[in-house]
Amino acid sequence: MVEGIEWLGHDSFRITGSRVVYVDPWKLAPGAPPADVILVTHDHFDHFSEPDIAAISGPQTVIVGPASVTSQLGGATTVTVRPGDAVDAGGVPVTAVPAYNTNKFKAPGQVFHEKGEQNVGYVFELDGRRIYHAGDTDPIAEMDGIDVDVALLPVSGTYVCSADEAAECCRSIRAKVVIPMHYGEVAGSVDDAERVRRICPYPVEILEKSR
Repeated sequence: MVEGIEWLGHDSFRITGSRVVYVDPWKLAPGAPPADVILVTHDHFDHFSEPDIAAISGPQTVIVGPASVTSQLGGATTVTVRPGDAVDAGGVPVTAVPAYNTNKFKAPGQVFHEKGEQNVGYVFELDGRRIYHAGDTDPIAEMDGIDVDVALLPVSGTYVCSADEAAECCRSIRAKVVIPMHYGEVAGSVDDAERVRRICPYPVEILEKSR
């Protein structure tokens, strides 16, 4: 179920099939394969890296993101999305879904990731497999009804779901397998991923970081 899915560290993934899809490419190794589609969840530096996007982009690459991202990518082929939008990105069906904090605050009353148009997750389909990249989020009501083959969920706490909250997400979504993310760089460690594996109701695959 996880064939062709590579965790590139933090929230960054490469999914290879009939298309090469990256999500939040950041700190890519030199010589990374070119992208057909790039999905960017929001404009924080550890998710939206213009140098990494440039390194894997070609004339046919389609970049999908909220307006805070696409507005900065002059000259590229971009598709601007808001939560709820469904688009075709270079032959890959993509739906933007909400992603936001409910209990992670950088100042009193001010969350790190606000609910609205500038933070999204994605559900996309490649070669018949549906994949959910949750983005930077806490457990939210909009997860109810998400039904996918693979769910990529943040687990580190501080800015996103903790391990226990990721397991809570697993009680809202339906997935055949869960892959932990958002640890080992900005916050969290593999211990968070291991905890999710112990308590999540779905099978959990902890991927080794690809180079």
